[in-house]
Amino acid sequence: MPPPSSLAPQTLVDRQVLLGRFDQILQPERFRDYGPNGLQVEGRPQIGRIISGVTASLALIEVAVARGADALFVHHGLFWRGQDGRVTGWLRQRLALLLAHEINLFAYHLPLDAHPELGNNAQLARQLGLSAWPGPVGRFGENDLGFLGEALAGPVQSPQALAQQIQVALGRPVTLVAGQGGPLRRIAWCTGGAQSYFEAAIAAGAQVFITGEISEPQAHLARETGVSFIACGHHASERYGAAAVAAAVALEMGLQHEFVDIDNPA
Repeated sequence: MPPPSSLAPQTLVDRQVLLGRFDQILQPERFRDYGPNGLQVEGRPQIGRIISGVTASLALIEVAVARGADALFVHHGLFWRGQDGRVTGWLRQRLALLLAHEINLFAYHLPLDAHPELGNNAQLARQLGLSAWPGPVGRFGENDLGFLGEALAGPVQSPQALAQQIQVALGRPVTLVAGQGGPLRRIAWCTGGAQSYFEAAIAAGAQVFITGEISEPQAHLARETGVSFIACGHHASERYGAAAVAAAVALEMGLQHEFVDIDNPA
């Protein structure tokens, strides 16, 4: 008997129908993004099997080929504002493999961060036991991408305790620049490379800010303002949104779906 990955899907959906559903959920028209959202590479017109992942890396594309996927659904696609534009080197390799095997590439960046239930920020909150406050009070920063709320289990006693909880939940070390102590009742977060949102989190009254990366200025701001900063990894903080959206749409449409996590220390 062939392995499950080689079995023919029971349901096929037209590519444009699937794209329309992704767009309906994520509303990319609301965002001025760093690259195109939606269908970035056109493959075969009928889709039965989707593989989701964080980034459209060569390794993820190779997995999609090996498992007979018709489409990839990712957070980080292939094309970005200010890119060189020449199809050479790594970009040629990835595109060549997608086109040779007629694999569609769907990519959503900021819209995938922002979705209030299925997005990266919402899904990270589920992993960490956090809950964003409803309405405008629970959002901050450009495009309202930042989330503000509290721990479901009640105030966390210290920045160190919160950092330890995050390490356990994500299975990787984190960087903590501790500000004032706890208890922490106002927690802000924004996944990925959102260290520039730190000042907006401070202005929103957060006691601690969680994101993927830290740059040089944030350490000083944390010490000077007393607001703690926790960097838990760009990739690590964004492993959940693409999987959640693709899984929800696949279930709705009767498609096969699998999330593949390509290891990344960032």
